[in-house]
Amino acid sequence: MNRIKEVLFEKAVTQTWLAEKLNKSYNMVNSYVQNRRQPSLEDLHKIANILDIDVRELITPNNI
Repeated sequence: MNRIKEVLFEKAVTQTWLAEKLNKSYNMVNSYVQNRRQPSLEDLHKIANILDIDVRELITPNNI
């Protein structure tokens, strides 16, 4: 599971904006946000860099 949806809300940015910055389709980013699909580690790092946060803030531990 990831926290992309929560971080986007906290940063007040849209999925469309993130999709453009990642050079991915809106549908792909929406799949990440809805946790239907998990981004690759490379994409997770790109997302963290774009949002100016530590990559660990995007990840939810499995033991929750």
